[in-house]
Amino acid sequence: MEELQVLPLEPLDYAAFGAFFVILSLIGYWSGRNERKTSKEYFLADRKLPWYVVGSSFIVANISSEHFIGMVGAGLIYGICAGMACWANVATFTFLIWFFIPYLLASKVYTTPEFLQCRYNSILRHSFAIVTILTNIVAFLAAVLYGGTLALQTLFDWPFWPTIIILGLVAGIWAIYGGLSSVAWASIPTVIIMIGGGVLVTILGLYWLSGDSHSFIDGFKIMIERNQANEGIYAEVVAQTSQQITHQDTYNRLSVIQPNSHELMPWGGLLLSIFTISIWYNALNQFMIQSVLGAKNSYHARMGIVLAGFIQIVLPIVIVMPGLIFFAKYPEVMKLPWNELRPQADKTWIFMVQKIIPVGLKGLVLAALFGAIQSTVNAVVNSTATVFTMDIYKRILHRNGTDKHYVKVGIISSIVVLVVSIILGGFINKLSNSLFVYIQTLYAFFAPPFAAIFLLGILWRRINAIGAMTAVIFGFVFGILLKLYIHLFPSHYILLEPFMNQAAINWALCIIVCIVTSLCTAPPRPDQITDNLVCNWKNLNIFHELGNRWYTSIIFWWSLFALTVIGIIILLSGIFV
Repeated sequence: MEELQVLPLEPLDYAAFGAFFVILSLIGYWSGRNERKTSKEYFLADRKLPWYVVGSSFIVANISSEHFIGMVGAGLIYGICAGMACWANVATFTFLIWFFIPYLLASKVYTTPEFLQCRYNSILRHSFAIVTILTNIVAFLAAVLYGGTLALQTLFDWPFWPTIIILGLVAGIWAIYGGLSSVAWASIPTVIIMIGGGVLVTILGLYWLSGDSHSFIDGFKIMIERNQANEGIYAEVVAQTSQQITHQDTYNRLSVIQPNSHELMPWGGLLLSIFTISIWYNALNQFMIQSVLGAKNSYHARMGIVLAGFIQIVLPIVIVMPGLIFFAKYPEVMKLPWNELRPQADKTWIFMVQKIIPVGLKGLVLAALFGAIQSTVNAVVNSTATVFTMDIYKRILHRNGTDKHYVKVGIISSIVVLVVSIILGGFINKLSNSLFVYIQTLYAFFAPPFAAIFLLGILWRRINAIGAMTAVIFGFVFGILLKLYIHLFPSHYILLEPFMNQAAINWALCIIVCIVTSLCTAPPRPDQITDNLVCNWKNLNIFHELGNRWYTSIIFWWSLFALTVIGIIILLSGIFV
């Protein structure tokens, strides 16, 4: 593989990037200019976001530098199964649309920790608020800033610390200025430029792969053929890495269904990750759900998630397929020692941008990367400030402040969160794992206990606060002990090594602990199990505000989204390859 070179930018590239930044700034300023009068305006955009803003904001909060950097690298190493990080969300989005959103909106909460207080008690609210703040800073914001800085440093040979500082400050400015309204409305041009720039890399990558034929179709056929790895160096490198990836002698790079021993996407752990990592990430995670809480009503919140679902269908074309293209072009990179391969894989997308993007379009791709970074930074900063202000400061430190006072606290805490994340982001480069694996491993540790009590709390009235607290304590203790055991005896139980399997086992045990403890103790109070908080299975209140015509129907568009994803998973299950 050729060495990475500094990426030259021409005046047209600077003009393209500058135009995007100006548009983003104008939208951020205009939408947030009058949103600091009350805490509802600053933190929840006065609950007036339409569905297309909710969906765009949900997606751009999710997709950031760790996807362009980490997931493309995962596609290089593991193949198409990395796309299940997007496609498997069909189940969680279904839970969101039909079960979680009606109760989150009916409860009128500002944050998901506040919902846990309404359903359980203040101890769980404060505990989850602290966990949310820590994970937002360590697992999300620091990683996003590091990934973005790594890309810019590699592309332009910029010094690391000045780059991460400037990137953090510039990317987070609108979350500090205008709160959720600025963050959410700026997501519309961001999602357009992000997907457009990403698709451009993939399309030009296929032309690049096709060689002298300069054919998009030929490039696609070559990508498929070489990733099948039936002969030559492709078969050799797959055989070489198969033991490390699956602990087996064979490995299908073009199948989304992988054995339970697979390091990244074991099928059993992936199935249960719907109820663990995915629920925690998409439904409990404040920076993902905040735009949903700011929706006009249940219809706009649900239709926003449907829109996000359709975008998730095409995202693997942007954030996984470049890895397959790169494998087809440079299979020899897979011969690197394992501890060198994963950091090198994180440079895949950057290398492709350098090699294949022509003058004028480099600015567009840079805008896509910056848009992905700033959108997630803004979302995480705003949501973390919301949790700190409403769940910690207002509840524990200063109960009787004015709305303006809490907005001021939100602004100050946003600045503090950003500074701390910049400092932590500077030290992620000490990790030997890939960026994507680092983030997913943290998810797998924090998600199981809270995902368990959130799911049970909405679906079953008999679950009480004692059962929930016992499950959370058990989940974290068990998670620590499990990691210690695997570290001390790594070869004893291969099936325990994948982080998804660890999360699945922990979640299942937390479910059992929560149910048994709840049944052995007193039922919850009536105010903790109202129809606004828990499913009333005798009189389900989840079928209102579904749209009046077929083309506005949530049922129609959700069904189309779900069937499309199921079809993709069946097609890529390995049966037809």
